[in-house]
Amino acid sequence: MALWLFRAGRTGEYERKFLIDRRIYLTWDGLKVDLTSFDDKQILCDYLLNDYGAEKLARARNWASQTWPIAHDMKVGDWVVLPSKLKSAIHIGEVTGEYTYDPNQDDPFFHYREVRWFATDIPRTNFDQDILYSLGAFMTVCRIQRNDAEDRIKAMQANNWEKSSVSVPGRALALQADGNEESIDLEQFAIDEIAKHIIRKFKGHGMAYIVEAILKAKGYTTYRSPEGADKGVDILASPGTLGFGSPRICVQVKTTDATIDRPTLDQLIGTMHNFKADFGLLVSWSGFKSTVDREIPNQFFNVRLWDQKSIITELLNEYENLEDDIKTEIPLKKIWVMALPEEE
Repeated sequence: MALWLFRAGRTGEYERKFLIDRRIYLTWDGLKVDLTSFDDKQILCDYLLNDYGAEKLARARNWASQTWPIAHDMKVGDWVVLPSKLKSAIHIGEVTGEYTYDPNQDDPFFHYREVRWFATDIPRTNFDQDILYSLGAFMTVCRIQRNDAEDRIKAMQANNWEKSSVSVPGRALALQADGNEESIDLEQFAIDEIAKHIIRKFKGHGMAYIVEAILKAKGYTTYRSPEGADKGVDILASPGTLGFGSPRICVQVKTTDATIDRPTLDQLIGTMHNFKADFGLLVSWSGFKSTVDREIPNQFFNVRLWDQKSIITELLNEYENLEDDIKTEIPLKKIWVMALPEEE
């Protein structure tokens, strides 16, 4: 079994289509040619250089290394890893179909394979950091092999997607990814490091402390329930003098390893009425099940959902306004990195 990294667009714009259609697509705009017509990777490289607009030989080779596998290297039974750009989660599936080229599909969905998505919304924090390094490659497609990743992810499946116990002697946590060692998503790497630090120090009721600090930085006056029975609310927040303004917000914070299902959302909506709150904020470090995601349009004017990605985004946005004790617990500094095009 080979393990393949696949991406659903630069910003995850095709992710839902991948999951709903139960396919992986090679989403390269205008690549309307049957890839099995190339029986040698160099011939494909020449096509990309001369007819597809790669312009540079190095770029053509890079593109060939990403477009070749779906037609020639992937096999039925291989696994596909799809890192989400929409949430802090990873989806994993099994390839169940041969390569298909369908010129009648809309651009850029000409090339695909059928996939059975058997594990979705696995929190990124369940994976060891060196595996996340490999999953942080900018490449659209590449095989993941470094540090026995295939065996370790299979072991995670057997362990209900908790961290594997497969040891890798002398494993080096190098900033490298299989197939493209120069193109790591350093921003995602930094976010993964921050996430692991936060969940290590603030799991449980401590996460409410983080959310409260963010709300305070936004100008809200807050009440945080003590540990123990919270009557369905962890934080109450409102702006204005002494917190007597509007909007009044009820916040429920969950840090369980499981994704949150619809009953928790319904409970928060009921709690909002009990506390005469204007809005609700449901926070789940491990994310939300599809039953909750489907309610987002219906509850758009009532409730907001924060997952791990949202928590960290809000933390970074408000970092300069956070109280000093939080900054001490989560010490961060800004750095500048090159934002090169992915093909460079």
